[in-house]
Amino acid sequence: MKTTKERLATAIHTSLNETLSFYKTSLTGLTEEQVEKNRDLYGENTITKGQEDSILKKIYESIINPFTIILLVIAVISLVTNVWLAKPGQEDPTTSIIIVVLVLISGGIRFVQELRSDKAATNLSKMIVNTATVIRQGEIQEVPIDDLVVGDVVKLSAGDMIPADLLLFESRDFFVQQSGLTGESESVEKLALTKATVQQSDSLVEAEALAFMGTNVLSGSAKAVVLAVGDDTMMGAIEQTLNTYDEPTSFEREMNSISWLLIRLMLVMVPIVFLSNGLTDGDWLEAGVFALSVGVGLTPEMLPMIITASLAKGSIIMAKEKVVIKKLNAIQDLGAIDILCTDKTGTLTQDEIVLEYPLDIHGRLDLTVLRRAYLNSYFQTGLKNLMDRAIIKRTEKEAKEHALLQNLAQTFQKIDELPFDFERRRMSVIVKDEHEVVSLVTKGALEEMLTISSYAEYQGVITPLTDVIREEILSEVRQLNQQGLRVLGVAYKSGLREGHAYTVDDEGDMILTGYLAFLDPPKPSAAPAIKALLEHGVQTKILTGDNEKVTQAVCEKVGLDINQMLLGSEIDQMSDQELAQAVEEVTVFAKLSPDQKARIILQFKANGHAVGYMGDGINDAPSMKVSDVGISVDTAVDIAKETADVILLDKDLMVLEKGLVEGRKVYANMTKYIKMTVSSNFGNILSLLVSGIFLPFLPMAPVHLIILNLVYDLSCIALPFDKVDKDFLRNPHTWEAKSITRFMIWMGPISSAFDILTFILLYFIIVPMTTGQAYVHGAESAVGFIVLFQTGWFIESMWSQTMVIHMLRSAKIPFLQSRPAWLVLVTTLLAAAFVTFLPYSPLASLLHLTPLKPIYFIFLLFIIILYMISVTIVKKIYINKYKEWL
Repeated sequence: MKTTKERLATAIHTSLNETLSFYKTSLTGLTEEQVEKNRDLYGENTITKGQEDSILKKIYESIINPFTIILLVIAVISLVTNVWLAKPGQEDPTTSIIIVVLVLISGGIRFVQELRSDKAATNLSKMIVNTATVIRQGEIQEVPIDDLVVGDVVKLSAGDMIPADLLLFESRDFFVQQSGLTGESESVEKLALTKATVQQSDSLVEAEALAFMGTNVLSGSAKAVVLAVGDDTMMGAIEQTLNTYDEPTSFEREMNSISWLLIRLMLVMVPIVFLSNGLTDGDWLEAGVFALSVGVGLTPEMLPMIITASLAKGSIIMAKEKVVIKKLNAIQDLGAIDILCTDKTGTLTQDEIVLEYPLDIHGRLDLTVLRRAYLNSYFQTGLKNLMDRAIIKRTEKEAKEHALLQNLAQTFQKIDELPFDFERRRMSVIVKDEHEVVSLVTKGALEEMLTISSYAEYQGVITPLTDVIREEILSEVRQLNQQGLRVLGVAYKSGLREGHAYTVDDEGDMILTGYLAFLDPPKPSAAPAIKALLEHGVQTKILTGDNEKVTQAVCEKVGLDINQMLLGSEIDQMSDQELAQAVEEVTVFAKLSPDQKARIILQFKANGHAVGYMGDGINDAPSMKVSDVGISVDTAVDIAKETADVILLDKDLMVLEKGLVEGRKVYANMTKYIKMTVSSNFGNILSLLVSGIFLPFLPMAPVHLIILNLVYDLSCIALPFDKVDKDFLRNPHTWEAKSITRFMIWMGPISSAFDILTFILLYFIIVPMTTGQAYVHGAESAVGFIVLFQTGWFIESMWSQTMVIHMLRSAKIPFLQSRPAWLVLVTTLLAAAFVTFLPYSPLASLLHLTPLKPIYFIFLLFIIILYMISVTIVKKIYINKYKEWL
C-alpha cells in the first residue's frame, strides 16, 4: 500500500473520478458496508497521543522525586552504618526498613490519587464530542469525527474543524487557518481540484486542493473526500514523530517558583544543621544523616498529591454543575480571574433570536422583505446562524396565512452562492424562479449593505439611493437599535445570467429592499449573575462585534455600567499606553474584530489582571487562546471548543460564578498546606539549630523526623476537602512566593519558641523527675535520658503541628468562627493519637521510644494552649499589617 504522502500527491495529480474509484466511493458517499471495509483497510480516525505510560512507569514516577531520593539516600547510609559496618550481633536494619516502607506508602497514596484523577479527567474529556457533516448513500448525516473513514464525502462550512486529510472537489470562497501545521498566521484559500493550480512545491501543505486535519475553516464552504485519517494524517505524523511539550501555564510557573523556594531553603538549612550537630557531638556520620532528615522534613513532599487531589475534586464538582474542565489546572486559573470578558449574544441574552419585524426602508411591515430573506437563509450552505434559523422559522409560520411565502423552496432553484466572511459581513445566494428569472439576494450588516446598494425601494418605487434616503434609513435603524433590536439589511438585483461565475465583485449596484429587526432578549439570570460575579471581585467586560446601540440597550437591561463605550474604530487609533488606561475605565467594547478583542485581552493581562474569555464563535478563538482561561459551550463551533480550557454544558453566567468559587476553594486549600507545612517545618529546623548548640545530644532521632513528616502529611490529605471561609471566596487570589516566605518567617519562630520551652521542661524537670537524675554524658543512664527526652519532643511536635492546622487554616478564630470539615478534624486527631500511642505500642523499642508519665501530658497541654494563644495574637498582628492571611 502507498504511503499517505504518496496517496495525497497522487490525488492532486489525477482526476476526481479516478480518486473516487480508487477509494471505492462516489459523490453520494460510501455505503455502510464500504464504511466498515475502508475502516478495516485504512484505520480509525483517532490519533494516538504518544505511548501511554505503563503502570510500572507510573508507579516509578509516583515514588521517585528529588525529595524521596534524599530519603532513600538516608536509608542506604543507615544500612551501611547500622548493618554492614556494625559490630557482629549489633546489626540493626530497622531505620532503613522504616524509611523504605514510608517512601512506598507515600508514593502509593500519590499513585492511587493521580490514577483516579487521570481517570476523572479522561471521563470528563469524553463528554466533549466534535462532529462532522458527512454524505453517505446520498443522505446528509452528522457523525462523530472519530467515525469518519477514508472515502467519506464531507461538507465543510465556516467554523468547522477539518476532520481528516481531504481532497476538495467543490469550493466557494473557502479559506482555512493552518498555522498549526505551517506556523503561518495568514489564512489560506483552498480550491476545488478542478480550479487548483498545478502543485509546484514539494510541500503537500501548500497544495490548494488539499485540506488537513486540525486546521479550521474561516469562511466559505466546500465538499471533499477523505484521503487519510488518524495517525496517517499530517497531524498524526507530526504527533508520532515529534516530542511536543506544552508551555507551562501561569499556575505551573508559580508552583515551580514555590518549589525552588523550598529547595533553596533546604540547601541553606541542611549544611547549617549538619555543621552545628557535627561540631557539638563529634559524630559527623550521624550529623549527616540527621541533616538529610531535616532537609526532607522541611520539604512538603506531599505537595504534588495535594495539588492533584484539590484540582481533581474541583473539576469533578464542576462536572456535576454541567461544566467540563478540560485541563485540571484550569479550575485554579478560573478562580484567579478578576476580569471576565464575554460576547453579548448567548451569555447576556437568551441565544434565542426572534425575527420581530421584516420591514421596508420606511419601517413598515413588508412580507416581500421576509420572502427574499428566506431565500438567502434557506439556500445558503454555510454556517446557519441564529438569525438564519429565525428567518426560516418566521417564514414558515407566516406561510400558513400568506400565499406569498408558500412553497418557496420548491418554486426557486439555487444557482450559486457567495458565502459569508468576516471582512464583507454579508452573504449572497443566486436563485432562479419558475419564470427563469435569475436574482442575486444579499443580506448582511446594514453599513455594508449600504455600501453595495445604488438603489432603494422607496415608497414602492425603485429609486436611486440618495443621501436623503440614506439618512432616513439610518434614522429608522437607530430607533430600532435603541429598542435593543439588531438590524440586518436585505438587497437584491434581478435579470442576471445563469451560467455566470459569480464572485463578490457582483455584489454591487444592488437594490436595498428593507431590513430585518431581530430581538435577542436578555436572560433572566444575566443581571443577578453579573452582580454575583462583581461580589466575588470579578468585573464583567463586554467585547462584541455587534452594533453599539443594540449592545447598549441589552447592557442597560442587565445592569451594566455603560457611561462610556469604546468602538473598534477608536481602538485602532489608540496607542498601547492609551488603551491600557481605557480598558480600565470602559465596560463595553462594541463593533470589534477578532484581532481587536485579542488586543484588549492582552492589554488587560499587561495591566496585571487575570482574564477569562467566554465565547462560542470562530472569531472568539483568538481571544480564548490569549486569555488566562478560555471558556466555551458545548454548542460552540469546533474550533472554539478545541481552544477552550473550560466547556459549559449550560450557557449561563451563574455557572461561572460557581466555577470561580470552586477555583478559589482549590487555591485556598493548597495554600493552607504549603503555608502550614513550610512554617511548621521551618520552626522545627530553628528548634534543631538551637538544640544543636545547647543540647549534648540530638533532640530527635532521624527516624522520628521521618515518621513525624509522613504522619503529618497523611493528616493533611483531607485538606482538599476542607471548608473555606465565605469572606475568602469573595476576591480572586494569586500565588506569591514572597507571601509564603513572609508567612514562614512570621509563624515558624513561634513554634520554635514553644519547642525550646519543651526542651527546657524536658531537660531540667520532666526527664530528671522520671529517671531520678540529671543528664550525665557517658553515663549508663544517659541512653535512657536521651530516649525519654526524644520521646517527649516527638509527641509535642506532632501535637503542635496538627493542632496548629486549625489555627492556620483560617483567618478567623477556629471552631468558633470557622469550623473545619469533619474529615480534617478526624485526620488531625487520629495523627496526634497515633503518635501519642507509639511509645506504648510493641513498636516502641524498634523506634527507640519509651512511655511517658502522666505529668508530662499536663505540661504538654499547658504548652499547646499557650502556643495556640500566641498564634492567635500573632495572626491578628500579621493580618492587620499585610491585609491577608492565606
